[in-house]
Formats: sequence, C-alpha cells, structure tokens
Amino acid sequence: MENVCIMDSDCSRHMIGHRKWFSSLNPVSTKEYITFEDNGRGKVLGVGSVLLSAKLSLKEVAFVRNLGFNLVSVSQLLDEGFEVHFKKGACRVLDAEETLVFRVDLTSVSGPARCLFASPSTDIWKWHRRLGHLSFDLLVRLSSMGLIRGLPILKAEKDLACHPCHHGKMVAASHTPVSQVMTSYPGELLHMNTVGPARVASVSEKRHVLAIVDNFSRFLWVFFMEFKDEAFGFVRDLVLRLRNESHKAMRAIRSDNGGELKNSQFESFCRDLGREHQFSSPYTSSQNGVMECKNRTLVEMARTMVDEHRTPMRFWVEAMNTPVTLRTGSSCELSLGRPRMNFGLVGSPACFVLKKAGHLGKFESRCLDGIFLVYASSSRAFRILEAKQVIETCEVSFDETMPCTTSAFELSGDDEEGTPIFEDEEGVVDHSDEGATAPAAAAGPSTTSSDDDGGPLPTASSSVPRQQAQAEAGPAEDAGEVTSEIVPSRQVQRDHPPHRMIGGIHQSITRSSEFENFERNHVWDLVEPPSNCRPIGTKWVFKNKQGENGMVVRNKARLVAQGCCQKEGIDYEETFAPVAHLEAIRIWLAFAASKGFKLQQMDVKSAFLNGFIEEVVYVRQPPGFESARFPNRVHKLKKALYGLKQAPRAWYARLKSFLVKSGFVTGLIDKTLFLLSRGNDTLIFQIYVDDIIFGGSSHALVSSFAEQMSGEFEMSLMGELPFFLGLQIKQGLEGTFVHQAKYTRDILIKFNMGDSKPVTTPMSINTVLDADEDGDAVDQKEFRGMIGSLLYMTATRLDIQFVVCLCARYQASPSTSHRQAVKRIFRYLKFTPKLGIWYSSRSSLSLRGFSDVDHADCRIDHKSTFGTCQLLGTSLVSWSSRKQASVALSITEGEYVAAASCCS
Repeated sequence: MENVCIMDSDCSRHMIGHRKWFSSLNPVSTKEYITFEDNGRGKVLGVGSVLLSAKLSLKEVAFVRNLGFNLVSVSQLLDEGFEVHFKKGACRVLDAEETLVFRVDLTSVSGPARCLFASPSTDIWKWHRRLGHLSFDLLVRLSSMGLIRGLPILKAEKDLACHPCHHGKMVAASHTPVSQVMTSYPGELLHMNTVGPARVASVSEKRHVLAIVDNFSRFLWVFFMEFKDEAFGFVRDLVLRLRNESHKAMRAIRSDNGGELKNSQFESFCRDLGREHQFSSPYTSSQNGVMECKNRTLVEMARTMVDEHRTPMRFWVEAMNTPVTLRTGSSCELSLGRPRMNFGLVGSPACFVLKKAGHLGKFESRCLDGIFLVYASSSRAFRILEAKQVIETCEVSFDETMPCTTSAFELSGDDEEGTPIFEDEEGVVDHSDEGATAPAAAAGPSTTSSDDDGGPLPTASSSVPRQQAQAEAGPAEDAGEVTSEIVPSRQVQRDHPPHRMIGGIHQSITRSSEFENFERNHVWDLVEPPSNCRPIGTKWVFKNKQGENGMVVRNKARLVAQGCCQKEGIDYEETFAPVAHLEAIRIWLAFAASKGFKLQQMDVKSAFLNGFIEEVVYVRQPPGFESARFPNRVHKLKKALYGLKQAPRAWYARLKSFLVKSGFVTGLIDKTLFLLSRGNDTLIFQIYVDDIIFGGSSHALVSSFAEQMSGEFEMSLMGELPFFLGLQIKQGLEGTFVHQAKYTRDILIKFNMGDSKPVTTPMSINTVLDADEDGDAVDQKEFRGMIGSLLYMTATRLDIQFVVCLCARYQASPSTSHRQAVKRIFRYLKFTPKLGIWYSSRSSLSLRGFSDVDHADCRIDHKSTFGTCQLLGTSLVSWSSRKQASVALSITEGEYVAAASCCS
C-alpha cells in the first residue's frame, strides 16, 4: 500500500512511510514519536513537504519509515485553511477560494478495508483488562469451566497480542544447558570474559580480571589488569603460545560483546589467524554458561578465603590466584597428564623465610617471619608477605597449624570488613557487553595464573637514626609496663650521597658506565691548567629512577658540574633554551588522539654530553677518578656537562641543527615542536629538555625517523608513551587518558597525609579565606612546599585549580586557617587519586574558549577573580584561575578583562 494515501479523519497529522513521496525532507533535531491506537509507537525520522497533486502540497508531513499506510490528516487540512467534503462517493478538498485542489473517488477504492490486522472480539479484550491483564488462555479456560460468576463464555482467538502485557511481563528467554562437551581436543575452543572493576585496587593497582577457559579440558588461565584494554595483549600471547605448544589448531574464540574483546584490533588478529570469533547475544551472558560458572567459582572462592583469614581487600589477587592454581591442577590431566596435588597449603599460614648468608651475625636469627600469599607462576617458589613487601623464595618452612591473624596484615586502615571485591554485588558477571572500554595500557607478561601483583607495598618504609628513634620513644611512664613499640617518622630518600654507599665509589660508577660516556663522546681533554685558570668543581649525584607505578627501574649515577661557581662573561654567555609548556604538551596529546597517532617515547642517553659549547671551560677531575700520573691537571670541556648553565642551550642547538638538516620545520610559536611532511604523511616531534615524544600518521615514517635518530645519538626507544614529566598517559583505541596518580601518592606521603580521612570536595562551601591576621602562624617553608606540589597537580586536575590559586595568595604569611584549607585539598586528592583528562579520538580540532568572573570577591583589595578554559573540540587543553591586576568598576568591565585574557 505504499502507493496509496488514505484520507483519515481521526489522524492528528499527515504521515508518510516512504521517502520517495517527499519533495523536500529535513531531519528532526529532537527525538519525536507518534503513538498509534494499539499503544505502538513509530519514530519520526524527518519532516517535509509532499506534492499530492498539481494544486495541493502538504506541509509538515512526518516521515515514519515502514508505515503500513500513508495517512492524510483531515484535521490538519482544516487547520491549514482547506475545506474537506465527503459527498456522493467522493472526497473533495477545496482551498480558501473554494477551488477544487484534490479529489478522491471512494467508489473505486479496492483492497483491504482495515489496516492489516483482525478486529478481535471486544468481550475478551474487556475481560482481559478487567481481570488485571490475565493471560488469554487462562481467561478462556476459566470462562469455559464457569468458575467466575458473571463471566460469559469466551472464545479463543488467534493472534491476540497485548502490548502492555509485553512491556510489563516479558522475561528473559531460557537457554538449554549443554550436557556434553562439543569439542574433541584441548585448545579447540576458548571461552573468555572479563570481571570487574574491583572496589579496592590490588597491591599493584589491578582492578580487572580476564578469565580464559578451554572448552575441552576446562583448564583455566587468569590474568589481572589495571585497565580492560590490556585484555588483547594477554589473549594474543596465550593464543600464540598454545599454537606453538600444540600440534592441533585452535578453531574458535567465544566471548561476550564487551569492547575490550570486540574491536577492530581483536577481529584483525582472529582474521589473520583464520579463526572464528563467536559472541553471545548482547546482555545475555547466560548463553556462555561455561564462562559464567568459572567466574562465579573464582570470585566465591576468593571471597571465602578473604573472609576466613580477615585478609585486607587489597590482597584479593593473591586470594584468587590460590584457587586458580589448585583448580587448574585437576583439569590439566587432559592436557598435561596426571596432576600432582601434594603441594596444597591451608589458607594463609604463617611461615619462616630463610635469611641469605652474608651479613648475618653469629647469634642472629636465621629466618624471618612471613605470611604465605600464593604460589609463584613463573618459578618453583612461593610468594610471601614479609616486612610489608611481597617476595618470591623457595627457602620457606610453613606452620599450617598457626594461621595468620589480622594484625599480621597491618598496612593501612582503608579496607572495610565485608566490602565486596567487585563493583557488582554478585561479583560474577561483567555486564559491559555494549560499552566502550576505558583508556588502554600496555599489556604485561601473561602467565597461567598471572600473579604479577607483587612488589613493595604502597607504604613507604621508614628510615630513622637509632638515636632519634630512642629520643622519640622516651622513658616509660609506668615502670611495670614496658613496650618496645617505636613509631618512626617517615623519611623518603631520593638522593644518596657517596658516604652512604656500600662498597667503593669507583666500583659503583664503573657499573653504571656513566664515566664511559665521557670517553665515548669525547667530552673533554686532560690538560695542564693555564695560569689564569679557575676550574669548576664536579660532584657525583646518585638517584633511583622510578617508573609510572613508583617502582625503581634504574639506579643512576651522574657527574655534574657545580654551575653555581660559573661567572657570566667568563664561563658562559647565553643560557636560554626553549622549554615546552604543559599547555603545548596537552594540545599535542589531544591532537594525536584526534588523528589516531600512537605517541612514542625515546631517551637520549646523557643528552647534554652531545652539545658543543662555545666558551672555554675547565673543570676539576671527578672524585674517585683522579689521574694517578697527572693529579694536578684539569679537564678542558669540548662539550657540555650536566650542571653547566649553558648545557640546555647547547643540547637544544645540537638537536635542532640535526632535525632541520633532516627536513623538519620548527613551530612558529612553540620552538620545541618540529614538523616533518612527506607526501600525505606527517611526523610531529616534541622535546622537553632531554625528554622526547613523537608520533605520526605513518608507521613506516616513524620507524625510519627512529632509526635516523639512533644513528646520530646513542639512545633507547621506549615504545608507546606511558610516563612523561610526571604525567601517566594511557593510549587506547577510543582516546588518551592522562592522570597523575603516582604523583598524588608521592605528595600525600611527603606531607604526611597518606593516612588522612578522604573528603569528596576540595573546598567547603562555607570556607571564606582572608589574611587571618589574628590566626596562629605556621611553617612558611612547609606551606610553600605544599602549594608548589599542588600547583603541579593542576597539570591534569582542573578541579583544584581555583582553590589552589586561592590558597597561594597567602604564602607570605600563612596561618592555621590557610593550612587547614590546603590540607583539605590533599584529603580530596586521596579520595580521587586517579582523576584525569580524557582526550577522545572522536574529537574535532575546532578551538573554543570560555571565561567567567567573580566580581570583587577578594575581601582585601576588592579585585575580581576570573577563570578561563580552552577546548580543542571536546578536549580540554588549557585552563587558568587568577586574580585580576586592577579593580574592576563593574561586572561588565571584569567580564571584558576575563574575555581578553581568555583570547590572549
């Protein structure tokens, strides 16, 4: 009936079901639906005009796709000034001048008289509604048995469908259980699913679980992840490993519709291997019963072990790993032969760890007390909690008759008894079938039971001299009650002076190979000092370099010049070297996410040693490396040395010269940004002193540039960018997430706020700060240190920008009220340590700016405070909050000043 229109006197507006009728059609800006008599609804896809005849054009016609009949509304024609007459077997439409514009001959109408549905008996519908939408079958049966007085005999009819009943009573379909295994060998079909996020992060910040089950043997692999996007790396490594270990090929993978397991990267991997990727129906996890059963078993066993031993929730990974090890032992017989199960231990028993010989005294204890956590997966060892860190060792003796107590896990008081492990109270199903995943992280190594959750606990160890600890303890007030419990003050050592090193300094420096860099780069010449020579001193600086998770990744030893002794005009002239601003780095991250670039990071080893200096500079011989033959000679520098005032400038000049020769163009505004164009491909290069990040549209161009850099400088390629200037960066398919969780933990420990009570807002609505001249003064140095640390936190935390800048106004004379306001910010950071900025890959590159002003809010000088923010599409790249330099006489003047600052 798509070529027929019906004149409908009961229809509220014109409705057409096919696009070809419209002479013009515009989409609707909001969702609009049309409700029919049977309570069904049709979505309006557009509104337009339809030329019904040469003289009649219908306006405001709704386009409802696949509408059964095209309806012309009589009431809408009347509202538009037309007249409609039904007379003598015809319908006539007249305009305002009573001219005939359209005529329908009703005598020639053929076809069905109704709109394609049978008219059921009104009695059965009336009694169906009277009895609370009782089912039609039961209603007919009751009427035939005469059990209800007044209920007439009703006849059963076909195709009875009540839409309210469907909406109110519909239930999920049942799924027939599979009674037999449908595969014939191990590895033929793999089931997989993710569980999480956990309410409490594990020791190494894991919150998600990836479980993979072999359909034939029910063998189980479990991997722990910080973000869901790490799942692909684990699955890829496992599939490739199984392909190498087994002579039989895997046929298929079965999972739900979660974005971490259903994406272009995963599908491309399955397509390259020639394997089928099967999915359960959206939001129907019960279709994959094998996986759901394993998930429930894992979580319930982990929850039981945590509850039995009162283990803190942060050890849920270890609690889950133990049943994984035990249960896979029984299912591995089909794959690996008959299992051996004589290694099982009861719960988390106390144990004794053998001390390694070395510095043990003759009468010193030979073991340390510990707590068994889990079996190690990559070695024949046990993972033991000892002195608040997790270690792996096989030299262990267990006492299963003495289970551990809650006091043995004294770490922090943030675990609540009875807290569920996962966000879902059932802890079994991940219902994110249709959702996109969070920002991604690089996948770690995969194991049968991934217990890479070890390492030191996030509680800084205390280091206090013995005399200080004794002084803090003091004498016991009660002679009859003696305690040996001493609470040391927390100290975090970052730099390590040479006199505290174990062993000789020469041996330590040789191991770090730092001194070899000077010989390899021809940094200096050993010469006789001239008569007017004024050599600059040198010193060794030792530091532990940490990764994004706070773990020590490298011990560094660096020789630096004492640049404070340099004299301008003698030892140096120009010192300026451009440095990238954080706003420029955020713009680069947002641009890369929008263009789909994968940012890479490279590290130039001893970068400053590559820069040539123009001045004549002499330095003393390094401590511990004085020449035995020429102890009185000095080094004449040919290249820059760390610590020299002109060293950053010399390195920048050397790097810029190389990049320009390679075809790069320097940015017009940001001189630390370099652009290379090769045809349709682009490569962008950003430097921050000696830290380098780069990315491009072509993988071949990026790889070629990396090889070119490696040929010019000694460097190491670090892969995808994970950590830059204290910013933790997670790149994924949907975009890039930037946060400062590690830095947040560091400053909380630094200012003794790690055990503070979290709050949900950075500032109370009742807080009004002023000079507070009557308040008690506080340590100015500590207050300024707290403000400085918080100012760097605003690199990704715009939610604390205003309150930090407000507190920074009182650094000259801080009082107790100001310190309390600052401490509240730290407590808020403890509540939200992983908040950050999300740069979407779908964002456009249009620049927009916003500004606002709080007129005369300062009680001291009545100046206004204004805030600005700039967005690149939907990506926030810059923001500020500060007090205006002059007093605004009106709100309008303040708004103009704020708008000008936003655009400058």
